[in-house]
Amino acid sequence: MSTIDTTLTSPIRPFFTPSSTTTEPPSTSSQITALHLQKHPEGGYYHETDRDPLRVPNPFRSSSSDEDKDKTRAASTTIYYLLTPASPTGRFHRNKGRTMHTLHRGRGRYVIIHGDEREEGERARVETFVVGHDVHDGERLQWLVEGGKYKASFLLPDKEGESESEGLLISETVVPGFEFSDHNFMPPETLPELLSDQQADELRWLLSSPN
Repeated sequence: MSTIDTTLTSPIRPFFTPSSTTTEPPSTSSQITALHLQKHPEGGYYHETDRDPLRVPNPFRSSSSDEDKDKTRAASTTIYYLLTPASPTGRFHRNKGRTMHTLHRGRGRYVIIHGDEREEGERARVETFVVGHDVHDGERLQWLVEGGKYKASFLLPDKEGESESEGLLISETVVPGFEFSDHNFMPPETLPELLSDQQADELRWLLSSPN
């Protein structure tokens, strides 16, 4: 669960693999309803809980854009984000804004590809870690992903060595505030451009669209 740079020294494989017939258990469905969650295009579920009314200049605006909507961004936005056994994967994507994540419950693994750091011709640094409540074993309660980095996540059992999960529930705060125009999914051809053949083969399943 520690950081891994350049070479993946342990397999990165899904623990929960949903099928087209997978359904959420009643306890998870109740939580989705209570938190007003909806399906996220990355996978999992989300609900925006805050959008700061303060508007700030859009640091990502290109000089060629004259649309008023692109001139500013909310200072920050916050969402709930939930991975479940029926929707256990958040596929590779990146945001222009920096994102602070805070754990509420459950466990999961994150994979970060630092493609924005690499020199031309170099392979990107890969970082992977487990989020959970066992801080003595290195699990994280909070984690920051800077803008411009590809990230993916997937669900793990609630306890090491077991096979059950009630879901990974976190909050994400994006600064400046999230807009889908500041977000993109990793194209399939990008993975082998950033990583070695072995790494790309191992992580390709994290490109897949959610069921």
